[in-house]
Amino acid sequence: MTGVVEMRGLIRVGLGGVVVVGAVMTASPAYATPGHGVTVKVIGQWTVKDTDYVLREITIRPGGATGWHRHPGLVFANVRAGTLTHRMSDCVTVHRYRAGEDLMEAPEEPRAHLGENRGSEPLILDVVYVSPKGVPLSTDAPDPGCAR
Repeated sequence: MTGVVEMRGLIRVGLGGVVVVGAVMTASPAYATPGHGVTVKVIGQWTVKDTDYVLREITIRPGGATGWHRHPGLVFANVRAGTLTHRMSDCVTVHRYRAGEDLMEAPEEPRAHLGENRGSEPLILDVVYVSPKGVPLSTDAPDPGCAR
């Protein structure tokens, strides 16, 4: 429970920092491929010492997916709307996160993962990335051949 509370605090601090900084929202395509139906808004981005912090709003339309990928840093996310189906490349592990739930992805996780919206409404995620300075937020991974 403590980790969830701390993660919510980090997301709130990130959102609050964006308001203070007055960051401008911009739309861009998702970086992981071969994703489809994903749009990303960068809400805020800043660097402290050797660490990049990026706050994004990610929307996945019904039937959309991120594409298989990994992250070199920590990822904290809150499902604002919809349900995230989060599949791991071991083709066994599947997690479902509903509106109001939080998740964390650790950089030491060796398995790639895929985020999907199997619902009928848009999936909206508020995501904070904490990564080494100058490193991409995600790297593409090959499709492991998991059947849906």
